[in-house]
Amino acid sequence: MELSNRKAYHEYFFEQKYIAGIVLQGTEIKSLRTGKASFNDSYCYFHKSELYIKSLHISEYAFGTYTNHEPMQERKLLLNRKELKKLEAKIKEKGYSIIPLKIFINEKGLAKLEIGLGKGKKNYDKRETIKQRENDRDIKRKYGI
Repeated sequence: MELSNRKAYHEYFFEQKYIAGIVLQGTEIKSLRTGKASFNDSYCYFHKSELYIKSLHISEYAFGTYTNHEPMQERKLLLNRKELKKLEAKIKEKGYSIIPLKIFINEKGLAKLEIGLGKGKKNYDKRETIKQRENDRDIKRKYGI
């Protein structure tokens, strides 16, 4: 199971990527395993030197009862202290954001989140990306790659 944030690659240039653990509650992992998550407008931020993700929607588990989780709650991300300090220093620079890129379940059965340190693209950068993608598609179509 892997869910990716395709829109993020259109909106940002990514300099570095990290794999972070997610602190989940109760039925959230069951809902993730069925692929019920959405990245719409989600982002990461620091609070008291800890990294959190906001606006990550994990749908309620269909068979959950009164113990079901809240879909839009903030979730803590787990990284090494060294990585957290490096990210926090970069965020203070103008134009950088931490954006979630992908959620997956690793071989041990733990939920992981790939995050990227990104800088926003300008409109002309976005047009260039679209042009490059169309050119690649035409080449593949022409040469049957």
